[in-house]
Parts: sequence; structure tokens; C-alpha cells
Amino acid sequence: MGRFALRRVIHGIVVVFGVTVVVFVVTRLIGDPVRVMLPLEASLEQRAAFAAELGFDRSIPAQFASYLGDIVRFDFGESLWQDRSAMAIVFEHLPRTLILVSASIVLAVVIAVPLGIVASLRPGSILDRVSTTLGLIGLSIPNFWLGAMLILLFSVTFGWFPTSGSGTLKHAVLPVVTFALPAAARLTMMVRSSMIDELNKQYVQMARAKNLPFMRTVGLHAFKNASVPVMTLTGWEYIRALAGFSVVVETVFAYPGLGFLAIQSIRRQDLILLQAIVLTVALMIVVVNVLMDVAYKAVDPRIKLA
Repeated sequence: MGRFALRRVIHGIVVVFGVTVVVFVVTRLIGDPVRVMLPLEASLEQRAAFAAELGFDRSIPAQFASYLGDIVRFDFGESLWQDRSAMAIVFEHLPRTLILVSASIVLAVVIAVPLGIVASLRPGSILDRVSTTLGLIGLSIPNFWLGAMLILLFSVTFGWFPTSGSGTLKHAVLPVVTFALPAAARLTMMVRSSMIDELNKQYVQMARAKNLPFMRTVGLHAFKNASVPVMTLTGWEYIRALAGFSVVVETVFAYPGLGFLAIQSIRRQDLILLQAIVLTVALMIVVVNVLMDVAYKAVDPRIKLA
């Protein structure tokens, strides 16, 4: 297990390095970064001074070497928008996104696992049809539309929750539900199909023939084997929320997490801050991937991941 975890960590480091190269290349491909970040009325002297300050007047290899050194030290420079350390701003907003995404995935799993298991025990029953229908509805609803409807219903009509911002538990309820419901729909479908596959296998039939306790057979044996694809989808949902859906949901609710900060940095043409956000999110995704791979191996040691 130790060697396996070490290999996954090394693989993760390679991926992070690849992302840093892509970010560096893209920021140079969009044109002159100085022109993008400075206002149009900036003079030639101001542009030259700004380029020298950020090192854009040096050769590309020298810029890349300096860029890698800054990343190793977690020093991306100062945000042009807020005039302070970009990483300090990122670390200020990161916990809000992590709390939001983590709470959403936990809620989705709490909803999906029992619902999917119960539905799988009697395929074709009314409960199975209801859960399948709700799952399909959940899969079809875009997050931004669901968030807007929740605001109209629970904030504007009933006044139960604030429409935007953060700071109290009430501020997080609607964003968490907006994240969680579509994820719960996908997970319910996965739990149901995985459990049906396991319950139809020979070892479960043998256990039933030997009159082993039904709940023990389902909970300890069938669900354990069915949990690997469920874990895969859960990790994917977490990564998906971190990578993109946090931008949508946090923008709808003006929730000051990393996604909302990324939109603000784009509007203000703050490439330094945007670069720090992108690389931080990439690092978080790699960490989640490594943890999920180690979890797979712990659940089923027979699994061989490339």
C-alpha cells in the first residue's frame, strides 16, 4: 500500500507540473500580459516599468524558470485588483469553497446510498420507479436554474434564507442543496445499478440459500463490492464541483468562494490572481484523485490502477 500511495503521489506531482506548463503557455498565448492587465490609457513608460517589475521583459525560458520557482514557494506575486498577496486571497476564499463542496457531497451521499439500496432490493416496485424518475429529473436540471428557483421560492417568497453572501449557516443552505440534489440523483442511479448487479451474483444467492442474515449479506458483502463504482462517481462529483460547478453556483448566490473569486479576477483582468486560483484548484483536484485511488485500494486490494 505504501509503494502504491507513493506512486500515486509522484503521478500527481507530474500532473501538477503539466498543469503549470499549460497555464504558463496559455497566459503567454493570449497576447501581451502587460497589455491585458494594464488599462488602455497606460503610457509606454508605465508598461515598460510594469513588464520589468513582473519579469515579462525577460526571455521565455527565464520567465518559465522564475515562474516555477514562484510556484514552489507558493508565491504568485501581488494581485493587481486587491494590491496584496494573491495566495493570501486564495487561502482566504478556499475554505468557503471546500466547506460548500464537501457539505454538498456528504448530503448527496446521505440521500443517495439508502435510496439506491432500497430501490435495488425491489427492482420495478413503486419505490424503485419513484427513485428512478426523481433521479432522471435531477440529472436533467441545470445547477444555475435550480439555484435560481430555490432563491425565488425560499428566499424571495418565504424569506427563509438570504439570497446571497456568506457568514452564517443559512447562507450555505441553498448553495449546498443546489450542489447536492443533481449529484444525489446521479449517485442514486449508480448505487441502484451497482447493487442490482451484485445482488444477482452467485455469492449473494449462495448466502441467501444458507439463510445468512439478509441485512448482513446486503450491507457487508453486496454493498462493499458495489461501493467501488460509487466511490468513483463520488470522487468525480467532488472534482467536478471543484473544477467548474463552484463557479456557477457561487456566482448565482454571490457566495465568496474560489469560483466567485475567479469570475471577479477575470472581470478585473487580474491574471496573477487568476493564475493562483487555477493552480490551487488543480492541486486540490490532484490531491482528491490520489486520496480516491488510495481509498479504492484499501476497499479492494485486487484493484490495479495504471
